[in-house]
Amino acid sequence: MVQRPRREACHCPSWVKELVEVNRCGSTFREKEMSHLNLTERNARQEFKERHIPGASFFDIEECRDKSSPYDFMLPSESHFADYVGGLGVSNDTHVVVYDGDEVGTFYAPRAWWMFRAFGHKEVSVLNGGFKNWLKEGHPVTAEVTQPTPAVFKARLNRALVKTFEEMIQNVSSLNFQVVDSRPEGRFRGIELDQGLESGHIPGAVNIPFHSFLSETGHEKSIEEIQEIFREKKVDLSKPLTATCRKGVTACQIALAAFLCGKRDVAVYDGSWSEWFHRAPPHYKVTELKRSKA
Repeated sequence: MVQRPRREACHCPSWVKELVEVNRCGSTFREKEMSHLNLTERNARQEFKERHIPGASFFDIEECRDKSSPYDFMLPSESHFADYVGGLGVSNDTHVVVYDGDEVGTFYAPRAWWMFRAFGHKEVSVLNGGFKNWLKEGHPVTAEVTQPTPAVFKARLNRALVKTFEEMIQNVSSLNFQVVDSRPEGRFRGIELDQGLESGHIPGAVNIPFHSFLSETGHEKSIEEIQEIFREKKVDLSKPLTATCRKGVTACQIALAAFLCGKRDVAVYDGSWSEWFHRAPPHYKVTELKRSKA
């Protein structure tokens, strides 16, 4: 029997390799199926076709979102998510492992991990170190695309894991929860553009760039190192916490890091800065560049 590592939110490549070798990935293993979701902003689908982990299914972050929203990557409806992942062969009994091909090691995968958890799916993990380390360690890859048997997935949104614009506005004065922003320091401070958008941050937010939690190899840092990072920023993991970023993607790295430390209730502000910039009043946008012009 293959045993899961104790850090259930992140799985090492060697454990996933064991499942590949005993043919427990993909559509052949239905009871607690392992599925791998590959996310990247490059030509992701082409890269996936060229090589991926055997048994993997392709998760398109551009398709599994609310396309009616003016903001990028907002959560889809329960029915949309259920239909999409069901089409990948994922049921409520499936153990899902997500990974991405980004050179950072782990970039988009935590977003998929959080999405599954937000829709009530607990059996989901991130491949520690991502595809680049899978390749570096010499694990098997294939160009054969799996055709999964469609499954029934029932999604129920856990609203405790999602914060809305209205809740974020209210929190500026109430301070009911801590806010951590995962963007680079320059964008948080407002001294550099954020993908063409004026930058800054939500009042009261603390800045911990997402890459702070990753080692030079692209693996998650140890629990002790992660805990120290939160302590240095005076973020109390015993209290309510919400993560934010530019589009709601790297904020999920904050949620993952806290999860590894035992905190499983970190919410994500789905609209993040892209929504806040367009909807919040000017005095709710803390920007050093604007202060220097005053």
